[in-house]
Amino acid sequence: MKKVSTIFLFVVFSLFSRAEEGMLIPTLLGAFESDMKAMGMKISAEDIYDANNASIKDAIMHFGGGCTSEIISDQGLLLTNHHCGFSQIYSHTTIENNIAKFGFWAKSLNEELKNPGLTATRMVRIEDVTTLVNAGVDDLEGSAANQKIMENIALIKANALDGTHYEAEIKPFDFGNSYFLLIKETFRDVRLVGTPPKTVGKFGGDTDNWVWPRHTGDFAVFRIYADENNIPADYNESNKPYTPIHHLPISLKPREVDEFTMVFGFPGTTNQHTISTELDYIINTIRPAQIDMRDLSLSVINAAMKKSEATEIMYASKQARIANAWKKWMGQIDGLKRGNAVQKKIDYEDKYTETAATSEEWNAEYGEIVKTLRDLSATFNESDFTYNMYIEYVYVGAEMFHRARAIDELMELYQEEKYVELEAAIEEQKAGLNTFYSQYDINIDKEVFLLQSEYYKKALNEKYLPNALLHSDLNKLQNDIYTKSFLVDELRYKKVLNNFTKYAKKKINKDPGYNLFNQLNEVFTEKLLGDLRMYYGSRNQLMKPYVKGKYEMYPEAKHWANANSTLRVTYGKLEGSTPRDGMKYTPHTTLDGVIEKYNTGHEDFDLLPRMLELYEAKNYGGYDQDGELWVCFTGSNHTTGGNSGSPVINGEGHLIGVNFDRSWESTMSDYMFDASRCRNISVDIRYVLWMIDIYGEAPHLVEEMTIVR
Repeated sequence: MKKVSTIFLFVVFSLFSRAEEGMLIPTLLGAFESDMKAMGMKISAEDIYDANNASIKDAIMHFGGGCTSEIISDQGLLLTNHHCGFSQIYSHTTIENNIAKFGFWAKSLNEELKNPGLTATRMVRIEDVTTLVNAGVDDLEGSAANQKIMENIALIKANALDGTHYEAEIKPFDFGNSYFLLIKETFRDVRLVGTPPKTVGKFGGDTDNWVWPRHTGDFAVFRIYADENNIPADYNESNKPYTPIHHLPISLKPREVDEFTMVFGFPGTTNQHTISTELDYIINTIRPAQIDMRDLSLSVINAAMKKSEATEIMYASKQARIANAWKKWMGQIDGLKRGNAVQKKIDYEDKYTETAATSEEWNAEYGEIVKTLRDLSATFNESDFTYNMYIEYVYVGAEMFHRARAIDELMELYQEEKYVELEAAIEEQKAGLNTFYSQYDINIDKEVFLLQSEYYKKALNEKYLPNALLHSDLNKLQNDIYTKSFLVDELRYKKVLNNFTKYAKKKINKDPGYNLFNQLNEVFTEKLLGDLRMYYGSRNQLMKPYVKGKYEMYPEAKHWANANSTLRVTYGKLEGSTPRDGMKYTPHTTLDGVIEKYNTGHEDFDLLPRMLELYEAKNYGGYDQDGELWVCFTGSNHTTGGNSGSPVINGEGHLIGVNFDRSWESTMSDYMFDASRCRNISVDIRYVLWMIDIYGEAPHLVEEMTIVR
């Protein structure tokens, strides 16, 4: 029987009866070049990815580690989504200078705004190092095999980086069936150049999020700076705009339905191999509870933001982070149920087991995997549910827990007698303390805490509840924490930091907020962590041969590695969809639709007067198509979180849009892609340029770009 490594090249040549599904590793694009050209691509695979020469991949940047961005000028101008730059935009926003509300466009380099901690990372090259990683591993098992793999990885990285300023990472693909070396260059001086007003960048708010038709101008503009040698450097006034290896030309040509589209970016996570019993539990138990928890926090935050502009500025970024997954999960449940995803999984898994039985060798290797995976998830689903609820409560819920986690880090250093590290950590916390509390409202936090505590207490098995929740009156617990705990007050928190050794001996452990956090952590460590390690560890070990079996037994089927925040390509067409009976989605929206939504009077569709004035004058600045100003369009490209900000590129290698979302029906694609209904949503680049040039009156930025008319 052939091993995965020996059949892999055959597999990539035989994939994809439909092009849209899958997130392709750029080094393998040569196998898909003929298919891409048949769909309308005019450039070559090497034009997209070339490790030794300038190519499109050199214009694609990992933005802040969580989004994608693209370079659009020879002076390092960087384009991404408004929601990707949301926290940076709001960090520069005040009541007196509300750039989030009214927009901002730097008129010169001197006006561009620094963003400490923000990075943009270029992929220098990608290499398949599977053979090198597995060298000497065949005769080893368990921890010895893992140790050898780690040693091999360390050596490969060291050799790859010798004499360079680059970074290296080696990631497993297909649960360790293959490994790729990623050589990266990270820029640490990324400045805000411009943003449209919130009424454009977040037009539609939570009402329109994850749905079509969409009319959101979801973009923001940054610039990469480097030192005098064009090398990444920390922020310095003497740094200069980065001169890129490649930047994307921008196409103003008319769009056509069914024209070729390619999305190039850093998709975060997909779970296409999730077993049926686990997916069923996710759909019917985990996701509904997560949605409920976020419903509670959003009910408090949204109400407070409506009452005060200062609160809106304080909580806008936090609200967006909470609400984004909240609404996505609703669409995901709906799409997976409508698509009968669990039954399709069951059918596939049963067929997999039947196919394995046709060969003695296959049966020995793959015959019991499906049953074992199903039994495993059935055994540990409750533990997985509890863990996800713990994350919602302690990491997404009340911000009091954020300060508790920060104190806990100091307590660990104190107990381990690492006093030098402790002093440095205390000073670091002092430096960031005002930033936290200036964006914190105790009244919001206490209400979120109470509502989520009540739900958490009801949702979890009692054995996973700490005594402070199980046996306490929650109203009294809330009052004790928010009147007595130093965690919720900047002055008291600072006093603890200034006298940490004194307080660490007894008083910190008696603090009601930290005490609750401690109890939650004890439950997690003593009653949950072991089960999670068993579950996730066993699942990953089983997934490796399960996926290997797919490649071996179905060599002509569609196979692609799960997204894992590495550079990927997906290609499809500019097209609409018919997601359900009686509903047909057109492939684009226009400024007319923006005005129609504004006229409903809904607060999520508010506009500033300038938009109405330009619309009435039909001042489209030549960025229209047949008298219409396109705002957004959909494509059949397979995207997920992390693809936010990714360029949408046409067949000539030119930028035509910026990906920012999926339709409501498409959020299922993290688990199962349906080419008939799954669509990515992008803002048309002509709308972006119109906003910069005409609306924002910043034509000097457009003059930097390479425009293809």
